[in-house]
This record gives sequence, structure tokens and C-alpha cells, in this order.
Amino acid sequence: MDAYEKIRCARKAGRPTARDYIQSIFTGFMELHGDRTFGDDHAIVGGVAWLGDIPVTVIGIEKGHNLDERVYHNFGCVLPEGYRKAQRLMKEAEKFHRPVICFVDTQGASCGSGAERRGAGQAIADNLYELMTLKTPVISIMAGEGGSGGALALAVADDVWMLENAYYSVVSPEACASILFKDSSRVAEAAEHLKMFADDLYKLNIVERVISEPQDFGEEGWDVEPFMSSLKMSLVGRVGELMNQPVQKLIMERYEKYRRIGRYKEIDVHNV
Repeated sequence: MDAYEKIRCARKAGRPTARDYIQSIFTGFMELHGDRTFGDDHAIVGGVAWLGDIPVTVIGIEKGHNLDERVYHNFGCVLPEGYRKAQRLMKEAEKFHRPVICFVDTQGASCGSGAERRGAGQAIADNLYELMTLKTPVISIMAGEGGSGGALALAVADDVWMLENAYYSVVSPEACASILFKDSSRVAEAAEHLKMFADDLYKLNIVERVISEPQDFGEEGWDVEPFMSSLKMSLVGRVGELMNQPVQKLIMERYEKYRRIGRYKEIDVHNV
């Protein structure tokens, strides 16, 4: 599968959305609404649930499947109040030492004038700051598109997992092609340069796990149960491991993980 085919796969309408993961993996989900400042953003779905016998906080970026659902959820483009709602749920999880599990699928944060007036950049920055020192385990799963700061705002985590055909990038491939090549049709070439796919990011130690997708993943009538059961078992095991770590060790390892990204070794070019 080439780069552009992977991008199309990541955007396929039949892929599970945040609500699909929540319904299949968790029990007793109680959705919570609002940011206590402005309103309730439908692009963020979050609340309290059970992962097996572990109480957790689940937060997901929801796109919807059909046109009506996608319009209702703003096509998964999160508004500032959505990020503030997510932060409120994260801080509540910290208070009760509930692990936080995030599902990310967005082309990027909402960039309309209303979002800018209500402090989109500040809302994303606040989430990054809070997640870096959150005193409870955090796992973030890239389920489809992972675009720019809109995705990163829910992905500063102890573990970042990616589905096999998801992508995670500083910019959309179309925008990258337009900026670098002045030609948006060169999207596949831009995607290759961005190193935005799961295998690339795993080799670069940016994500901790790549989740294999079945051959018919997201197709009409595909058997979702084996995939969701396997993912649930993986989450239960990893959440249990993270919960057994002392809080300060958890925070320091999270901090060091992000400090290591982008490090390089100096080379004496005269001896190469």
C-alpha cells in the first residue's frame, strides 16, 4: 500500500469512530458535557467508564459516519471548548487517580474565526502543559487521522499507540504539498517525506505500539469483535502496568520520553 492509499484508508468513512471504540471496549460509560466556560463541543466525547474492572476516563475525538453525524460533530475538528472539556475530564481523572484513555481522529483543530476568538491556541497549549504533569496514567490511540496540534492536544501520553493505517503529522499532507511544492497534487510525495505513518513513527520512537488492522477493517459487514477484544486486552494489561508505577516515576518517564524526541548524535565528519 503506497502513501496515498494509506491516507485514503485513514480517512475511510467505515473506520470505527470514538463512540464505536467506547461502546465495544468499555462498559457503564457515562458521558459528561461542557467546559464550564462557554459550551459543549460535540467533536469531543468524554466521560467515565469501566475497562474490565478498572474505572477510567475516556476521551475521544468523534467524527461520525454519515454526513449528518459529521456536520453535528464538526467533522472531528475540535473547538477550544472541546479541548477545555477534555482538560476538565483529565483533571477530574487525576483527582480520583483514574487512568485516561484517548482516541484521536482529526484532520486538525477547528480554525474558524470563532475558535480563534475563543482562544484555540491557548486551549491546545494548556492541554499540552497539563498532560505533561498529569498525575495519572495516560494512553492515547491514533485511530485514523492525527493532524497537527489538534491531535497532539490529546496525545501527550505515557504510551501513544497507532493503528496500522493511521497517520500522525505536524501538517496535513495536502497542506505540506501546497507549501513545499506549490502543488497540492503531490500529496503522496509529501506524505513520504513527512514520515507520518505508524511504521515510521515506531522506528523514530514517537509511538510505542502499532496495532494491526484486519484485511477488511472498516468495510461494510466486517467482524469488529475480534479486533476490539484484542485491543481491550492490550489496554487492560498496559493500564495495569502503568497504575503500578509510582506517580513521580510515571511523570518523569513521560517527561524524558518527549525530551528524547529529535535528539541526534554529533558526528566528526572528517572521520566518516
